[in-house]
Amino acid sequence: MDVINMLLQGFYVSIAPTNLLACTSGVLIGTLIGVLPGIDTVSTIALLLPFSYHMNGTTALILFAGIYYGSKYGGSTTSILMNVPGEAASIVTCMDGYPLAQKGRAGAALAIAAIGSFIAGTIGIIGLTLFAPPLAQAALAFGPPEYFSLALVGLIILTKLTGTSSLKSALMAAVGIMLGTFGLDSLSGISRFTFGIDELDRGFDLSILAMGIFGLGEIFTVMTQTNSPPEIPTIRIKDLYPTKEEFRRSVVPMFRGSIAGFLVGLLPGPAATISSFVSYGLEKHCSKTPAEFGHGAIEGVAGPESANNAAIAATMIPLLSLGLPFCGGTAILLSGFMIHGITPGPTLITQQPDLFWGLIASMYLGNVMLLIINLPLIGVFVQLLRTPLNILMPLVAVLTLTGAYSINNSILDLVWIIIFGIIGFFLRRTGFEPGPLLIGLVIGPELERGLIQGLIISNGSIWTFITRPITSTILVVGASVILYTLVHWLKPFIHIRKKETRQ
Repeated sequence: MDVINMLLQGFYVSIAPTNLLACTSGVLIGTLIGVLPGIDTVSTIALLLPFSYHMNGTTALILFAGIYYGSKYGGSTTSILMNVPGEAASIVTCMDGYPLAQKGRAGAALAIAAIGSFIAGTIGIIGLTLFAPPLAQAALAFGPPEYFSLALVGLIILTKLTGTSSLKSALMAAVGIMLGTFGLDSLSGISRFTFGIDELDRGFDLSILAMGIFGLGEIFTVMTQTNSPPEIPTIRIKDLYPTKEEFRRSVVPMFRGSIAGFLVGLLPGPAATISSFVSYGLEKHCSKTPAEFGHGAIEGVAGPESANNAAIAATMIPLLSLGLPFCGGTAILLSGFMIHGITPGPTLITQQPDLFWGLIASMYLGNVMLLIINLPLIGVFVQLLRTPLNILMPLVAVLTLTGAYSINNSILDLVWIIIFGIIGFFLRRTGFEPGPLLIGLVIGPELERGLIQGLIISNGSIWTFITRPITSTILVVGASVILYTLVHWLKPFIHIRKKETRQ
């Protein structure tokens, strides 16, 4: 009953005019950036961070959360109509969505994707409502050693699940951790790596770094692409009705994808992308006609689109209950919390219940809005796809630089954002995923603080990290992941050695 009462209180907060407007704006902006290929969620939130300074903290977070989960709705549009994923999580949707469009069933595929996203989003938010509070309650028993272990193992698992090379991901996370050591040490008060520059005492501003690497880096990348967009079909409202057979075949994949996506969303890494691949494989395995996949199977749209939306809600659980972001999207949301002086974690529910439950309640409202917005406005989104990016991107770049300067009125911030933008551009061109860098920057100080405070508590004994039940359990999980990686890496060498021995 407490959960229901608090959720009702959250609805009271979320229907306040400013919060309702923020929710509507967030899901609309999220849908638009999902529709526009080349602009991702993290970049957009990073670009909007400075413009939220004058907002109430709850209103700003409702806006950012709306962008975060709203983008997954729009991502399917270009996948189905153009065979170009609007979001990484919608790559899988291209496999069967575009063939369906070529068969004249684009409208039905878009409708199934929207309905599946709504069902999965609702299931994910219910899971968030039920599991985040008890996890936060349990996390109250966590001390510095437990937070250190959780952050360390989270980073280890993250390097395995980013979708790129584990070594590249580990390098990016390490660079992020190193950048997090710049500035004034919060425990000793000593300046580190400031090189005589007073402004570096406050360390690297998370919003500046995110706006540079994700925002400007993305703009540079899009501006240097020379691919011409494919022809876009015209969609009318009457085209959006799936047949009874298409709907019947989609119902079970929607629920199966929702559950799979929610479970994957609890793991570190780009959960939305991984969950869509997991769901696609699951649907193909369960299908009576697996040969149809890749040629326009409606299950190949329903399952993955449901999975990536459920995963998005699940990624909010470790952020809100533990204060730890496990993917790039929640890391940038954490920066939104931080610039408004809000600390997510176990105490958020008890100290700021209106914010916590208002945010969750807004997600229920936003999910309904997305279903209402997406289907009738599909024609508008199709027209938007015809906007030349060489006009759109320079305008966004000017807004980004203006926003960056407004944070501290500092010319140095403009220098940093351009430097980080160039770095972000080259990271993308060389196949490095910048997400782990941002997560390393966010988690790095927590890692260091947990290690030092844990050692202080134990009078310098490292054994406290092994003898405490929660830390030892978490570290065993991390050690198992490392062991599995080593065995997987050594397996080919062992096989060659055995083959040579037999000869």
